Amino acid sequence: MADSPALEMLVPGAGTVLADDDEGLLALFDDPEPRPLTGAHVRAIMIASLDGAATGPDGRSGSLGDAADRRLFGALRALADVVLVGAGTVRAEGYADVQVPDRLRAVRAARGRPERVELAVVTGRGELPDAVFEARPLVVTTSMAPGLPALRERIGDERVIVADSTTPGSVDVAAGLRALVGRGLVHAHAEGGPGLLRALLAAGLVDELCLTLSPLLLGDVTRHRLLGDAGAGLAEPIRLELLHLLRGGDTLLSRWQVA
Repeated sequence: MADSPALEMLVPGAGTVLADDDEGLLALFDDPEPRPLTGAHVRAIMIASLDGAATGPDGRSGSLGDAADRRLFGALRALADVVLVGAGTVRAEGYADVQVPDRLRAVRAARGRPERVELAVVTGRGELPDAVFEARPLVVTTSMAPGLPALRERIGDERVIVADSTTPGSVDVAAGLRALVGRGLVHAHAEGGPGLLRALLAAGLVDELCLTLSPLLLGDVTRHRLLGDAGAGLAEPIRLELLHLLRGGDTLLSRWQVA
């Protein structure tokens, strides 16, 4: 398999090596039950430099990753019903289709997942780049979004989820998640960016965090941080429990459960 580096388990059971074993890799993450309170299981998937930057030198999170991160990132999509992502990340990373590689389709089917992975984009303005419409996304937005009429015309009203919060013009991520669950999309993978991750954490919606630590120091205090810009913190700390830790070369791939 191309681009498939061996991953070594560090915690727990140090010494286990996952080379070309996609089934063994996915078994580590499979198959969490939806939380009764939300009806969903929300797995946030992020990458950061060792000094906390969420984007690399080119302003994209993708430039922080390597083959180990790409292997896990791609594999985890085989477990998702829906990929949830903010509009800023869609623009910066060039999101289009989010379907799993051919080699993982049988693994996905064996777990009873639908053939298609849905893409749901969260946007307060309802304005998205043309490329993402090739994936015919679901769009979670607000009734005040300037781009709402154009969205409805382009993808159809049934693909638009209006989720107004008590703050005019802001998306209620909890209401958006409920709407996705109502469509049978219960395994949600939130792939960023920092603002969406912070909103999901603040609303108590994240069940686990898969965080890749890139062996880089950026040293740029103006760069986006893992949870967003300075001053955009959480009301109170959120405790995480380490489930396991993998290593691919010098890259660390961690999985945390929200306590």
